[in-house]
Amino acid sequence: MTEQEYTEQLLDFFKALADENRLKIIGMLAQKPSSVESIAQALGLSASTTSHHLSRLSKSGLVTARADGHYYIYSLQTETLRQLSQQLLQSETLSHLASRNPEDTFERKVLSAFVDADGRIIAFPSQEKKFQVIVKYALQGFKPGVRYSEKQVNEILSHYNEDTAALRRGLIEYKWMDRESNGSAYWLVDQHDQGA
Repeated sequence: MTEQEYTEQLLDFFKALADENRLKIIGMLAQKPSSVESIAQALGLSASTTSHHLSRLSKSGLVTARADGHYYIYSLQTETLRQLSQQLLQSETLSHLASRNPEDTFERKVLSAFVDADGRIIAFPSQEKKFQVIVKYALQGFKPGVRYSEKQVNEILSHYNEDTAALRRGLIEYKWMDRESNGSAYWLVDQHDQGA
């Protein structure tokens, strides 16, 4: 599981439980499986509101439903609850959250806005800080210690966006890549040399 997937799972788990009625539903289902109607009646909620809460809990894998005639009977997945609690609440994984850089969150938001599901950059942001994130994203196509011709650089960058010149200029301007003065070779800059 990647760090982002872990974070999303953690958020999903806590969001699913971050509602008084959903906590009450889990409490009821911990005692015995129940239908939407009986849960709604016990909690004084409408059937549609109760269904919405159960759907949210189902999405997180905390409850399951089985058909019983015209009704669905919901059950608490105690094993899922136990596993998620154990996995998500381990002290080392929680302490790891404190070390997360707020910059990482900013970068993820920028990438989700400007990069499609296929990994292609769909637009260049006008704000320089966001543009830097996009240019840095294109760095992953290159390997340290390898010298590339301009043609090879353009070929790699074309996988990210057809405007290879803008990306290439960005890589040079932000000093993530260097080149021979005549443009005959390009290579990644050692980030340690910059104190990064």
